[in-house]
Amino acid sequence: MAESRVGSPVPEVIEVRPDERFDEANLAAYLSGKLEGSERPLEVQQFAGGHANLTYLLRYGEGEDIIEYVLRRPPLGPVAASSHDMHREYRVLSKLWRVFPMAPRAFLYCDDPSVIGADFLVMARRHGVVVRDVIPDQFGGGRDPVANRKLSEVVIDTLVDFHSIDPSSVGLEGLGKPAGFLERQVTGWAGRFERAKTWEIEVAEDVNRWLRDNLPESPPPTLVHNDWKLDNMAVAPDDPGRCIAVYDWDMCTLGDPLCDLGTLLGLWSDPGEGLAGSNPMPTQSVGFLPRAEAAERYCERRGIDPATVPYYVVFGTFKMAVVLQQIYFRYHRGQTQDERFAALGKLAEGLFELASKRRDGC
Repeated sequence: MAESRVGSPVPEVIEVRPDERFDEANLAAYLSGKLEGSERPLEVQQFAGGHANLTYLLRYGEGEDIIEYVLRRPPLGPVAASSHDMHREYRVLSKLWRVFPMAPRAFLYCDDPSVIGADFLVMARRHGVVVRDVIPDQFGGGRDPVANRKLSEVVIDTLVDFHSIDPSSVGLEGLGKPAGFLERQVTGWAGRFERAKTWEIEVAEDVNRWLRDNLPESPPPTLVHNDWKLDNMAVAPDDPGRCIAVYDWDMCTLGDPLCDLGTLLGLWSDPGEGLAGSNPMPTQSVGFLPRAEAAERYCERRGIDPATVPYYVVFGTFKMAVVLQQIYFRYHRGQTQDERFAALGKLAEGLFELASKRRDGC
């Protein structure tokens, strides 16, 4: 297995995909007067990354006199509101930025589908580098062990900082129900898998049973992001160890913080392992913390016993497999035409297999 993946990063913004367009004039009319600069002509582009919620760049003005915002809406086709909840994301981001500067501020939420065809929010635009499966050349292209270690540390350390926030300090203490959170999560993701199946996957059923039968005791509850990973983060263009923004807050709630760690470590493959997921983090790059050391770093900083972390890694791997299966299900049913999704069914099956191997190592 190569130490790093080398290639061309996905462009940040593209022209809006044909089946993901909306009436831009209608949006411009709705936003006019509601945002700074919104009386000017509006240009819309689409952010290329991501597989779920659709994210667009809104640009007002030209030359040096430009004001930019980001619009987010749920994906096309029937979706589970609990996992694409724009109002929840707005609720979080309209408050969290005050105590967690990496959370972009949300300015407005619209629940009128006549504007663009779905509810949406508009939030601040952050300028940083999103690292997906390839470390960009400006950080050494995967060959700089110092830069790679910084990336591995910042994704862990920013999670620790997030979990250290007092929810009541920004009025988010009522965001969720921490009691029984882990059990509901395991049951809920199993149900999502059942509803998104396109064929029987026996190994997924086996892992699901094991997760239900081996629930550990949760640590004290915190705010939980529920999709914490490197490509939901932007780092400074001149420093891969400095976080500029954290994105995708539509599933944020109160609950078991180790679920966030498990989501992250489920996508964290060590050299010699298969790459995890459709956009695997470049964790096999030289200098990147091994998964076990990343877990130890988190637990040491938060004063948590790492003994139960392997369970959460299995759950995080299972959960991300279900996410890919849900996206593939929409493609399989013709609810989206995005050809990037054609291979996700097999990738989901591979993640279920990986969850099984990690379970056997517990």
